[in-house]
Amino acid sequence: MQSSTFLRAAILLIFLVVSGPGPSNVRAQQSVPSGISLLTTLRVRDSAGWWPTKSIDTKDQFVGTAACVRCHAAKAASFDRAAMAHAAARSDDSELARRHDALELQVGPYHYQLASVDGKGTLKVSDSKASVSVQLAWAFGVGRMGQTYIYVQNGSYYEGHVSFYASPQALDITPGQTRAIPTSLEQAAGRRMSPDEAQYCFGCHTTGSMIKGQFDPSAASLGVTCEQCHGPGASHVAAENAGTAQPGESSIFNPARLDHVESVDFCGACHRTWEDVLTLNADAGIFNVRFAPYRLENSKCWKKSGQRLTCTMCHDPHQPLTRDDSSYDPVCLQCHSSTASQTAPTSPATTKERKVRRPAICRVATKNCVSCHMPKVEPLGLHSSFTDHWIRIAREHEPYPE
Repeated sequence: MQSSTFLRAAILLIFLVVSGPGPSNVRAQQSVPSGISLLTTLRVRDSAGWWPTKSIDTKDQFVGTAACVRCHAAKAASFDRAAMAHAAARSDDSELARRHDALELQVGPYHYQLASVDGKGTLKVSDSKASVSVQLAWAFGVGRMGQTYIYVQNGSYYEGHVSFYASPQALDITPGQTRAIPTSLEQAAGRRMSPDEAQYCFGCHTTGSMIKGQFDPSAASLGVTCEQCHGPGASHVAAENAGTAQPGESSIFNPARLDHVESVDFCGACHRTWEDVLTLNADAGIFNVRFAPYRLENSKCWKKSGQRLTCTMCHDPHQPLTRDDSSYDPVCLQCHSSTASQTAPTSPATTKERKVRRPAICRVATKNCVSCHMPKVEPLGLHSSFTDHWIRIAREHEPYPE
């Protein structure tokens, strides 16, 4: 870990000691220090404005995507093609369930069969003596890389022990779960999730699952919707319909106004912030390649970008993910170019500029930059490669940086 890790961790520790639990309505500028990554739980608790996974007071604060479409049809149409918009589905509505009559897997003495039974997604686990069947309620993930299944028993939420993986078009052990042979049919079927974990998963894969601080997935909209990132839209829509909305009025949240650290932490609410990974020791080793905000903030490009580099500098959240390596070249060449400006704004919210040192120009090529400097990594058992956002000169046979 870089030396700055210890400084930032010390600053966070001082903040935690001084601030204490505090009331949830404390204004952000009074309780959330700027310029450092923070735990998502702190952002949710202390941000005066909206933050992903935050609880709402009443269900009718959310108006639904249909209301947004009336004025933002183009953005809504493009976002509907993005994976985030389909981050969750009812298991019986899952496209994968319609595409496959049955999927099977053998793990030690246990035989798995994922199939549709009477129109319901069902996971059956058998050994030589008996079998258990669980009715799946939700499917998390659009299925481009994979899909994980959730079921409910006795009021508790369970994560299926096996998931679908797109590359082999087959079942395998769910990410993060042990690959050791289960000791019972019930354990083989799935893992009981803690209440906090269930809330977090639904908070990122659905919209509006927390009302008055209470977890209620039955009230949620499936997938990431407009209001997951822009906050409750009822007051904004009412003002627009009444013709009383004023330019620049903050009746709806605009993440574009966040500073560069807040902006990356905002995406990190679901993709894991730098501080989330550091503090929670989340998936140490190669598995943390999945947490792009954490990896990005370890990069020299992040530290020396003049506070310009954020997730949205490369990714438009209203568009499907671009997979053409060359499409990211213009972003890299904004800095790594002989004609690059020597000044940069200190943050998106200000016009002040400061001198920045011009980055070195790549000696190898000026196209397909990410193919070399953001290598793809495939963690064992995930059957997919992930782009490593720790931007660097990646040399062959070098160890994975942490």
